[in-house]
Amino acid sequence: MAGWTNKRRIVILRRPLREDLVVAKRKGKGRRKAQLELDMGWVREGTVLYENAVLVTSLEDDIFTLAQHYRDRGDAENNFDELKNQWGWLGFTTHDHARSQMMTLFVALVYNWWSLFTRLSTPTKRAEAITSRPLLLHAIGRKTSHSNQSTLTLTSLHAAADKIQTAMKAVAGFLSHIRLIAEHLKPKERWRLILLAVVRAFPLVRAVETSPSGFKMA
Repeated sequence: MAGWTNKRRIVILRRPLREDLVVAKRKGKGRRKAQLELDMGWVREGTVLYENAVLVTSLEDDIFTLAQHYRDRGDAENNFDELKNQWGWLGFTTHDHARSQMMTLFVALVYNWWSLFTRLSTPTKRAEAITSRPLLLHAIGRKTSHSNQSTLTLTSLHAAADKIQTAMKAVAGFLSHIRLIAEHLKPKERWRLILLAVVRAFPLVRAVETSPSGFKMA
């Protein structure tokens, strides 16, 4: 390529797809007006489908390492895609850089807090806002007071209400445990316990005992 100063190599990756696929095509004109319809006769039974990727790189790693770099890069880009399409990082209406930057930081802060909360409630997988919001936020609340103590009761209308209840009880139990021992811990130690619980499903910390007594995994 013109302008390149370093030599690069082209790597073509091809691997069979293990997931079941549904083929669809758009009907109509215009991106917003077009309707998706299933193409029932495109894939024959027993057909092996492949995922293809073409990489241009100057790295000297082996092919398997390059393939993992490519997949990791895709996972990292998903965060920015979610921030733009589900958290409001797309479409700022002001030309004031300072205000736009402030709102960007606010959105990123809320996004980080929500990501930590969903990981704490569902440690085995990462949940995007498009699924985690209806799952964890759509509920009917009822406040009752007795003996100067207020209780907020939430009733979920989601189809997976039982799983949500189990997850929320686990989170509440863990935070209650942190509150009980908070006086004996420094602020950094409290955050360490919370963050270890959040990332306990990650491979790097699976060998570390991160669950305090009384905390049940959802």
